[in-house]
This record gives sequence, structure tokens and C-alpha cells, in this order.
Amino acid sequence: MHQSFVKLVNTKWKFNLFLMKKLPTAFFSGVRIQHFDAEQAIVTVPYKWFSTNPFNSTYFACLAMAAEMSTGILALGNIWKKQPKVSLLVVDIKGEFFKKAADLSTFTCKDGAAVAAVIASAIATKTAQQITMYSEGYNKAGEKVASFYITWGFKAK
Repeated sequence: MHQSFVKLVNTKWKFNLFLMKKLPTAFFSGVRIQHFDAEQAIVTVPYKWFSTNPFNSTYFACLAMAAEMSTGILALGNIWKKQPKVSLLVVDIKGEFFKKAADLSTFTCKDGAAVAAVIASAIATKTAQQITMYSEGYNKAGEKVASFYITWGFKAK
């Protein structure tokens, strides 16, 4: 994991500028990284006007966005300034919903080491590689609200 990327993500104002420029929907929905290192990422999405649905819960797409960010930030950290360059793409996503998300939802992905190994394999073999990463979301009471399986594809350029 490139340390300049870890520093960028963990500097809130810099990462918020990145979100506003590259992922404005995530920024305005309130999706934020709470913790990020080589092993795991913790991302939150609040229950607020911009992220709600007509059923008084967090819109499923906002939950998916937080889950995707918890996996994707681990992937991005491992391809940042990598030579040769590596492209990445979400190739599949599956979600399960367990409880109405009506307050802050916190998603955690602990697949940092696994995604680093897959990216290294994509570079070494010069073939496309995939990994399915897992992100689990909980409300403030510690109840599971959703879980997502997000499959990422990587290819060295």
C-alpha cells in the first residue's frame, strides 16, 4: 500500500475535496471514511435528507455506495502510483438487507491483504484477476443492517 495514498485518505479535508471532485454523490450523501489502513477500511453513511428514501430509511444505493467505498479504497490504495499501471472495475455486486437503516450505518471491509495479493498476481501474470470482497454494515445499536459482496476486476496495463 502506497503511504502517500494512506496519508491522503486520512487527511479529511483533502479526501473531502477528492470526493467533491470525483464522487460528488458520495460527498453529498455524507459517505465518509472513518478508518483506513492496509488491512481494513471503515466507512459511514448517515441517515439524512440526501440519503433517505420514501420509507424513512437510508436509500439502498447509499448503503451500497458506502460498502463499495470500504472495498474500493483498499483496492485503490494498492494500485496508487503502481508500475505498471493497474485498472480496476466493479464486475459484480450482491447485497443482503437485514434491518431498516434509520441512523448512521457503518461498513467495514477487512480484505486489505487479500486484495493486495490479487493485484500482485495480476501484475506478475499479466492476466486479469478478480476478487470478491465483503463489507458488513451495522447501525449505531450494533445491529447488522446489510452486507455486500463486491467483485473487483484488475488488469495490468
